[in-house]
Amino acid sequence: MESTYLQKILGTCLTEGLAEVARMRPVDPIEYLALWIYKYKKNVTMEKQQQLEFQLELEEQEKERQRIEELQRAQEQFEKELRMSMENMAKGEDTLHGEDGADSGKTLAEISDRYGAPNLSRVEELDEPMLSDVSILRKVFCEKQSFLFYLGKPSVSQARVG
Repeated sequence: MESTYLQKILGTCLTEGLAEVARMRPVDPIEYLALWIYKYKKNVTMEKQQQLEFQLELEEQEKERQRIEELQRAQEQFEKELRMSMENMAKGEDTLHGEDGADSGKTLAEISDRYGAPNLSRVEELDEPMLSDVSILRKVFCEKQSFLFYLGKPSVSQARVG
């Protein structure tokens, strides 16, 4: 029973140590064997520590690889959504209005499935006229000047000069 314990615990260490003593044939074999066993223990401890560090490094690399894959998937999903929204805009579809205006009273947060969507109501945009107010005024002013010129009356700009 005791020999099994010694063989299990000290088997490799003692066998290698005794083989080293036989090979080196030191003057004091007991002291040599004791120092060799201390060195053996130090080497085994360092080897276990290196194995743990290596295992931790592998785990960190695996986590980093998974994180990069997740980022790539998120990037691909974002690009896909962006392409889809660009296609919808190119087709002239407005995804916020939906089909047949069925959700016209709903807010953006109710329409969107994204987290943190603002809770804003819809705003209808009115069609703008083709001519701006300035161009309309300029057109009216020019027509008035040409009409006054036709009648022979001085225009506003001619009255200031004369």
